[in-house]
Amino acid sequence: MTAADKLEALKELLSRMGGALVAFSGGVDSTFLLRVAHDVLGKRAVAVTALSESFPAREQAEAKRLARQIGTRHIFVETRELDREQYRRNTPQRCYFCKSELFEKLLPLAEREGLEAVVYGEIADDAGDHRPGIRAARERRIRAPLAEVGLTKAEIRELSREIGLPTWDKPSMACLSSRIPYGRDVTPAKLTMVERAEEVLRALGLRQVRVRHHDAVARIETDAAGFERLRPAEVRERVAAKLREIGFTYVALDLQGYRTGRLNEAVVLRASGAGGHGGGGDHAEGRPRRHGGTEKNC
Repeated sequence: MTAADKLEALKELLSRMGGALVAFSGGVDSTFLLRVAHDVLGKRAVAVTALSESFPAREQAEAKRLARQIGTRHIFVETRELDREQYRRNTPQRCYFCKSELFEKLLPLAEREGLEAVVYGEIADDAGDHRPGIRAARERRIRAPLAEVGLTKAEIRELSREIGLPTWDKPSMACLSSRIPYGRDVTPAKLTMVERAEEVLRALGLRQVRVRHHDAVARIETDAAGFERLRPAEVRERVAAKLREIGFTYVALDLQGYRTGRLNEAVVLRASGAGGHGGGGDHAEGRPRRHGGTEKNC
């Protein structure tokens, strides 16, 4: 099937729903899903965005703007994943507890709104990665229309561009907790440090960036364009000074750069029995042990 064929299948799938509550983060996938749901279902498609300490304020504002642009009704709910001990402990199953908290808030909301389904932005690509949140969705019968029709990230970007969505080239995003290595507790203070540090870098024009929180060390991951912006010595010195003000003692630039899901590779390898050294040199962080780390785009 072509991307256009999959889009038609998506429209047909959504049209058979008696209304949909769309879990909406403002990212590439959920924005595309919301736009198509709105086009097909009209007022029977409602966006809902979860507000928590792990969701950056910048993204909250962006979600509000995008929902207004699409023209859909938009609801905000508060989620409290940090109240869950299993989430705070930051095991490789963290995303399961995050999505459990989210969906347990959305299901009664959908019922109150008279909407038949709760849908979210899982895509076909997610099947091959470490995505504990998918299990939380399946257990609660949350629908994943994009994955059900086989849409990939590349196809969603292509279709988003064709229908004029500004998110078609938006960098991949993930919750702030994904910056904290496995086995190290997720705390509000750490999340605030990460958010502030990434804002410093975005103010310099970096679009694709992660600041990994390794206790005293801030490890910056960025793409080729980000490396260029950080090339001048005076820029690097300014960034280091600002991140030290935030609370980090050391500031490091990861020479291997950023790619989505990078820190999940070792988790997947270990689970498959491939063992050893996960992709991109992140084996020391990707393993599900006391001092590890992962990327999460769920």
